[in-house]
Amino acid sequence: MNRNWTFGRKVAFGFTVSSIFLIIVGIVGYWSTYALIDTSYSVTHTHKVIEQISTYLSNMKDAETGQRGYLLTGDLAYLEPYTTAVAAAPKLLNELRSLTVDSSNQQRLVDQMESLTASKFDELGRTIMLKKAGRSDDVLKLVLTNEGKIYMDNLRKVSEQLSQEERNLLEKRAAEAESTVNTAKVTILVGTLICLVFVVITAFMITRSLATQLGAAVGHVQSSSTELQAAATQQASGAKEQASAMNEISTTISELGVTSRQIAESAQRVAQIAEQTAGAARAGEGTVDKGQDAISGVRRQIDQVVNHMLDLGRKSQEIGAVLDIVSELAEQTNILAINATIEATGAGEAGKRFSVVAEEIRKLADRVANSTKGIRTQVEDVRSAVNTTVMATESGAKAVDAGARQFTEVAVAFKQIASLVGTTTEAAREIELSTKQQATAAEQVRIAVTDVAQATQETETSSSQTLQTATQLAGLALDLRRLIQPQAI
Repeated sequence: MNRNWTFGRKVAFGFTVSSIFLIIVGIVGYWSTYALIDTSYSVTHTHKVIEQISTYLSNMKDAETGQRGYLLTGDLAYLEPYTTAVAAAPKLLNELRSLTVDSSNQQRLVDQMESLTASKFDELGRTIMLKKAGRSDDVLKLVLTNEGKIYMDNLRKVSEQLSQEERNLLEKRAAEAESTVNTAKVTILVGTLICLVFVVITAFMITRSLATQLGAAVGHVQSSSTELQAAATQQASGAKEQASAMNEISTTISELGVTSRQIAESAQRVAQIAEQTAGAARAGEGTVDKGQDAISGVRRQIDQVVNHMLDLGRKSQEIGAVLDIVSELAEQTNILAINATIEATGAGEAGKRFSVVAEEIRKLADRVANSTKGIRTQVEDVRSAVNTTVMATESGAKAVDAGARQFTEVAVAFKQIASLVGTTTEAAREIELSTKQQATAAEQVRIAVTDVAQATQETETSSSQTLQTATQLAGLALDLRRLIQPQAI
């Protein structure tokens, strides 16, 4: 550990490293426990597979027993185990296949078992059918071929291979579990020993470092006596500082008197200029009122122009609508004219239809004429609106001119105000300068008075502080001696 570290930092370092060791031991323990649990699940799975294989073989034996009982007695009641076994075999094989899905070799063995099961059930079924048909001699011949025995022997062999693989896995997993337990034991033991050794070493180093630091503190206590002598020296110099501070106060007060007179003269000038500025401001206020009235007139004229322009827009929209009607009528008139021409070529009885078409053309022509009149009327309205807008615009221009003249007068008045404000600004600057000087002088007074008060307080309390400091140093030295050399007390 670094010697420049504080006591608290050293303790924190020791606890941190110890905590890291404990965390490592805890992680290893957790991992080992997790591995043991996983191995336990695998062992349970292996036992379940072996049990499933045993159940499957027992089911096949039941089927064979039921077949033999029927062949010997001819009683159909003996076929109940056989029927139950045939129904249960697919389910047992599916469960066995799902339990061994993680091994391709075991899946292959299950497929062989399924094939042998089908062959065995076929052989059993053939013997039962022959017995039901009363062909006992044929049944005996089929049994003597040992076909059923061969199937069962093969089933037992395949089942034994499957069971042996599971037993091998069981041994492997047991070895892994034992290895995991041994690793956990070693890690926990070694980690605990390392952590314990580190804690002991850290405690020893911290104790030694603390003793060194306390020894240095004793040296500091000895140097404190020198500081007490310096405090006495400060008491003597405090009286001198008090005298010089009083001289500074006297000089500063004189400067404050001169500055006060300057402020009074500047204030008088500011008052006169303020009166002139007020008169000019009143004149400017009247002019501004007139300008506001002119602006109001301009605003009203502009509003009127806007309204007329809106009217003009609406009329234009109506003209557009009328023009749309005219366009539509023209198109329909053209179509009817074409139809009338076609009908005229028909002659004969078709002439009646021509008269109907001609009538429609006439009606459309009337609509076109009426629409034309509407267009003319709307155009006149638009022109009238435009004329009105032009007149309103001219009036607005006149009002704007009047407003401009009024604001020219306002500009002149405010030029006078600006000139007066400039003079006022100059006087204000002089006031500002005088005020700054006064503030500086006041700050000097404050500092001087503070110095005097502090020097006086130091003189009054110096003796008591010296006694109190000496007492504290004596007690501190005694405490440090007890910590470093307890046997000396």
